[in-house]
Amino acid sequence: MTELVEGDRVEVTVGAPAHGGHCVARIGGPHGRVIFVRHALPGERVTAEITELHRGYLRADAVEIHEASPDRVTPPCPFAHPGGCGGCDLQHATEDAQLRWKTAVVREQLGRLAGLSPEDQDRIFVRVEPLPGPSGPDRLLGWRSRIRYSVDAADRPGLLKHRSHEVVAIDRCRIAHPAIQELDLLKRTWPEADGLQAVASTGGEVAVLASRSPLTGDDLTDAPSGGGLVRLSGPEEVTEVAGGRAWHVPPEGFWQVHPAAADTLVGVVLKMLRPAEGEVAWDLYGGAGLFAAALAARTGARTTVVESSSIGVAAARANLGGLPNVEIVTAKVDAALSRRRVTGPVDLVVLDPPRAGAGAKVVKAVAAAGPRAIAYVACDPAALARDLKTFRAEGYTATGIRAFDCFPMTQHVECVALLEPEVSSSRAR
Repeated sequence: MTELVEGDRVEVTVGAPAHGGHCVARIGGPHGRVIFVRHALPGERVTAEITELHRGYLRADAVEIHEASPDRVTPPCPFAHPGGCGGCDLQHATEDAQLRWKTAVVREQLGRLAGLSPEDQDRIFVRVEPLPGPSGPDRLLGWRSRIRYSVDAADRPGLLKHRSHEVVAIDRCRIAHPAIQELDLLKRTWPEADGLQAVASTGGEVAVLASRSPLTGDDLTDAPSGGGLVRLSGPEEVTEVAGGRAWHVPPEGFWQVHPAAADTLVGVVLKMLRPAEGEVAWDLYGGAGLFAAALAARTGARTTVVESSSIGVAAARANLGGLPNVEIVTAKVDAALSRRRVTGPVDLVVLDPPRAGAGAKVVKAVAAAGPRAIAYVACDPAALARDLKTFRAEGYTATGIRAFDCFPMTQHVECVALLEPEVSSSRAR
């Protein structure tokens, strides 16, 4: 076979979806070279244009569809195409197909990285569920309450291409909250800014911030980082409503991007943990204290929030100040546990780590504290699966997993896993 270079085109039949927003195909038969194809759906025959070459695999975009899947639809956004905006991975799929796609990815990661068999996953009911909200074709649009724009060399704001720093100028983002779409940010040039962030809170406020350096971090699952965020308009704090209370947080702080996500996740965590009066709890990577407030209200006992972000800590102190049994520890979670700033015994633990996951050090420390139950909230199924494998080695097993489509039109998914001590475990707890 002639050596391939970027820009070459090959015809392939696309296989199963894989973590990262693409499907797996092979060149040269079932044991041929792996090629990860975006803008395709399982079972389609496509012409794929090579975009990246790596040792052992290729990346490509489907630029021609010869045999289309019945799940294929026309993307509602004119910028969702090969070489266009990289923010949405799945606009070419129906809602049901997106849910099946994400379910397949979550199950594959749990099987390959966590060692959970298909039977194990069926028993604990692993499938991706839509968030509550309006029905109809537009339910996948207009949900994104926080969006970051990059500014190009001509001072025009836009969104980035997939795996690129190249800015794509757009007229509006179709998945952005309607209040964000109504802003004139994309109609102006920004010679004094390298990045912009717009926020539309569940409390009804809208805020706009600018940065003199590009805003970095995962655009959907992390708070932005970057130098010198300056508020251009809107309040210093926005109001978010979740868990039966109002939260006042800076617009640059972390909050769930989908308006229905925070309430849904709190409800699932409470249902899984079944907090009882007097039970001691930890909320690790606690942010503003969303889960801590819900637990403390039901246990009336000591609840500890651990958070390293200064913005998150300030928000937690402001929002949880009226709860007398809540303690807030400013530290990285691994350091707080290893240096005994947080010590057991503990009954309930919520883990809500960033995209990279909690990691073996934190998992082992949490397991060693001997909680009755752990709720692990994860924005990346691969990181969750790796940590579940470590938990299992430490005597904890997943007894329930729920997954939610908190990021429609994208490949991202949010999972909540319940971990409990293995009945057969001989570890002293």
